[in-house]
Amino acid sequence: MIIEILGAKMLAPFVGTSHFVWTAQIAVTLVALSVGYYVGGRMVDRSPQLGRLYLLIAAAAAYLCVAVLVIEPVAYWSLQFRLAIGSLVASAFLFFIPLCLLAMVGPFFIRILTEALSSVGGSVGRLTAISTIGSVVGTVLIGYVLIPFLPNSLTMYFTAACLLLVSAGYVLIWNRRRLVPLLILLVPGLGLGSVGVAHEGKKSYERWEELHRRNSDFGLLQVLQEKEGVERLYLNDLLVQNTYDTQQKKSMSMFTYMLQGLAHAYKPSIGEVLCIGLGVGIVPRGFAEEGVKVDVIEINPAVVPIAERFFDLDRSKISISIGDGRYFVNKAPNSRYDAIILDAFLGDSCPSHLMTQEAFRSMRRILKPEGVLVINTFSDVDPRNDFFAASLFKTLSSAFASVRIHNAGDGGNTFFVASANTNLVLAAIDFSGVHSAAANRVRGAMAGLRETDPAHGRVLTDDFNPVEFYDAHNRERVRKDLVHMLD
Repeated sequence: MIIEILGAKMLAPFVGTSHFVWTAQIAVTLVALSVGYYVGGRMVDRSPQLGRLYLLIAAAAAYLCVAVLVIEPVAYWSLQFRLAIGSLVASAFLFFIPLCLLAMVGPFFIRILTEALSSVGGSVGRLTAISTIGSVVGTVLIGYVLIPFLPNSLTMYFTAACLLLVSAGYVLIWNRRRLVPLLILLVPGLGLGSVGVAHEGKKSYERWEELHRRNSDFGLLQVLQEKEGVERLYLNDLLVQNTYDTQQKKSMSMFTYMLQGLAHAYKPSIGEVLCIGLGVGIVPRGFAEEGVKVDVIEINPAVVPIAERFFDLDRSKISISIGDGRYFVNKAPNSRYDAIILDAFLGDSCPSHLMTQEAFRSMRRILKPEGVLVINTFSDVDPRNDFFAASLFKTLSSAFASVRIHNAGDGGNTFFVASANTNLVLAAIDFSGVHSAAANRVRGAMAGLRETDPAHGRVLTDDFNPVEFYDAHNRERVRKDLVHMLD
């Protein structure tokens, strides 16, 4: 279970966390287990030597050490394929063999522990029960202890080291004849692991210096600083999420100005705003500086200290709650906010449960009658690839009286504005505070009102939301563009 879950987390920076990725990882795991059970059963029937079992465990550990070192080039190589195929190929190459080798343990133990035909049921039952309990412990350990506090690669090295030590203990105590084969696996495995640990956390870039790097429940978080300039980047799972001018203390990303600007353009008087997603705090900070009361719901607690330390967020000026945006909205009182800013991203897309008819109806309920919902998305309005954009327009239209789409026409961010106000009018915009790096795109997006084909897309619901499938091509393109921004 540790290898299955951790493997998906290690691939996430390159291929994302969509259902394609988890389907690939689960499928590879199940096929590997099936093959391992079959081969292990045939092997133990031919020769029930316990020493072989521990050499298989050592071989799995050595392969895992190699997998950690090559995961980045393998994952980048897999980006040339469609997401469904690429994630499957990468997962199979990296984790099929060690999972298969470890699956052989089951048949070996059953054969060795069974002394008579009458005790087969008890042996299988005990072994299955112990294995299941071990899976539960491994799942809890990886989810609540290891992933939040340790780098993924270090956790995988630690897992490999535990497997190697189990093999070494058996060989040294009970079967020293297997010492030479074990050393052939042990020495390279530990050597590769030590090299990986020594370089853990060190990522070199030609243009950038890494100021901060930590794992979290929701991906790898990094802060990069331009070596000979003022630009600072915030990355989540290797994807650039925001850019910041450390001298002017302003965002250099167009979307931050669009979110705040569109809210004011369609609702000039804002007294209270809800931001679903903190990011690094640029948009909430902007509203707070205007005297607006700001509530923020952020699912990842690890980003808050990053926003304070590296992006000049003053937490005392806003109210931050840690939790899921949908849960927060469902509990919020009616007609409370003048504006809701939905900018919750996990890598290359917004969580799908925040993009359904039911979610939007809940957001409409907590907005004041003329309040506005502003959404930042990566969606294409081109009729050939507009399933997500068309679906989002239809879904918003089923919950709100008015919906507007803004896009600069450059293939970047697309913004949706929705309101119960039937007379939604775009007011004049003051561009004087926009950073020069984003000014042209902001002007283009503000002026760029778009429409989608009414025949395309569908209303998205909690029960049926197939966006990940139909929008896979666009998300692959966005992910590749964001990953290669640092090249």
